[in-house]
Amino acid sequence: MTTDIASWIKERGIAEVECIVPDINGIQRGKVLPAGKFLKSLQDRTLRIPGSVFIVTVTGGYPEDVEHIVPDFDPDLILVPDPTTIREAPGFKTPTAYVICDGYHASGKAVEIAPRQILKKVLSLYEAKGWQPVIAPEAEFYLVSKNLDADFPLTPPPGRSGRAETASEAFGLEALGEYEEIIEQIYDWCEKAELNIDTMIHEAGAAQLEVNFIHGDPMALADQVLLFKRIVRQVALEHGVYATFMAKPMADQPGSAMHIHQSVLNMETGRNVFSTGNGKETALFRSHIAGLVRLMPQVLPLVAPNVNSFRRMRPDTAAPINVHWGSDNRSCGFRVPVSESKDRRVENRLAGADANPYLAIAASLICGYIGMVERMIPPKMLEGNAYNRARTLPRTLEASLDRFYQCKPVKNLLGEEFFEIFWAIKDAELYAYQSVISSWEREHLLLKV
Repeated sequence: MTTDIASWIKERGIAEVECIVPDINGIQRGKVLPAGKFLKSLQDRTLRIPGSVFIVTVTGGYPEDVEHIVPDFDPDLILVPDPTTIREAPGFKTPTAYVICDGYHASGKAVEIAPRQILKKVLSLYEAKGWQPVIAPEAEFYLVSKNLDADFPLTPPPGRSGRAETASEAFGLEALGEYEEIIEQIYDWCEKAELNIDTMIHEAGAAQLEVNFIHGDPMALADQVLLFKRIVRQVALEHGVYATFMAKPMADQPGSAMHIHQSVLNMETGRNVFSTGNGKETALFRSHIAGLVRLMPQVLPLVAPNVNSFRRMRPDTAAPINVHWGSDNRSCGFRVPVSESKDRRVENRLAGADANPYLAIAASLICGYIGMVERMIPPKMLEGNAYNRARTLPRTLEASLDRFYQCKPVKNLLGEEFFEIFWAIKDAELYAYQSVISSWEREHLLLKV
């Protein structure tokens, strides 16, 4: 591994290396090293980081009462770069590379609560059954004017015309052209970083864009989504605006999702196990959907991890409020796109753009896996508008966390330790949020109640 990375760095004249560690929230943490020091650290195992990197909250704090998982003396972890993730980092004056790292204890054991390790655990379960999952994410995001005071609402930025969008422009080509320079630079930087993005469209929101990733290996795609977010935010700053992957950044605009298309192949034959030889859907396909329908509502925080995530899930906003499934039905939580039998798949529409891609993909795949293994039977496919049906998804993060911790089928496979630390982190963030008095309360309660 060291030799391969060393050759890669030398061939490209890389001077610095960003060692990236995705935390529980999908925030990129880590270290930046001179290339020479980075290569030396691979030989003497001196590339290290405090173990607490995996329990930090989105506010920068730490949950209480988790010393039994990460002792209070906070021992160092050894970082081991994944050589398949190294790529040129665009936008730096000094030739720089990204590489994503996994954490290991001094004993050589992998850090089991790390998001990449959670996804690896899920993929190993599929492998043991002779199955190979394939996924294709779709990530939505907004461009917004710079917001230097968090007390003020976000607003769409002006485009090339000098005017800001005020109405829905779904799939609008003229609207897309308003941000042509930003979009072209995103494509250029993604190409340099070898991210396999496909089409980009203008979504329904004002200055809301969506990118589709080419389908492939779940781990590789999760890595790409992680780096894509970084690149998009940097490009936006180059053009004097912000890019945000918040699930619901503006009250009067639709939310941003990370839809996950997923299918499963037979590892030996390469055939889609969701389709029979004559093109019909299989029992495994229906069981996969059944697992999603039954279990995803219980592990919703893995795809809707923030207070803001639940503001997205409202009727008639292209975001689900329940977990019905249907054929080419975008009102459902799970949509079966029209496709040839070899491409038969299900689209999980629950995940927000703010979700950690490793955990969102792991959650979606593990629910489908349990359904397949336990031969679950799905409810009847819905025809019609799912928004006319009762809401079955939790309305708040607090309610969602209560259900999450009790989901034994998923907890048994992903690990009680992971569930405990994830719950503790989200509970700490929820407490911090509930400690803030909002402008709505001051406006409507201050002089009236």
